[in-house]
Amino acid sequence: MKKADPRNRGRSRASHPKTRTAQARITERENPSSIALDTKSTRQILRIINREDEKVARAVRKVIPQIAKAVDLIADKLKKGGRLIYLGAGTSGRLGVLDAAECVPTFGTDKVVGILAGAPQSMFRPSEASEDDPRREASERKVRAYTTL
Repeated sequence: MKKADPRNRGRSRASHPKTRTAQARITERENPSSIALDTKSTRQILRIINREDEKVARAVRKVIPQIAKAVDLIADKLKKGGRLIYLGAGTSGRLGVLDAAECVPTFGTDKVVGILAGAPQSMFRPSEASEDDPRREASERKVRAYTTL
């Protein structure tokens, strides 16, 4: 079993003040389960990841009716010629762009569009400024024509 590099001990993100404050956005806070991750063994890290992954399945199970309703609404709009548009910033925005790109080969549709704040630079180089500035996202939306079906 591989141990973490001892030279990194004490350099965990847990010491970064931004991630420890209660006022920080939830997506910017450090997960208490993974504090000092760099000091854990490979097996410990994998157990932590597995426990966190199990939480996702439980959370999704609780909202399947709402997810089904959203999917049905989106599918109906797509059938009527509409589009699904992902608007995002940071990692979630990059994943939205990736998912939109995969819809062409996977589902044969180009009706799913990803818009990433700060793109194209922010696709490959994370930019906290783009992620945390709602005006950037609003300016990205202005370049697209939106209608409601």
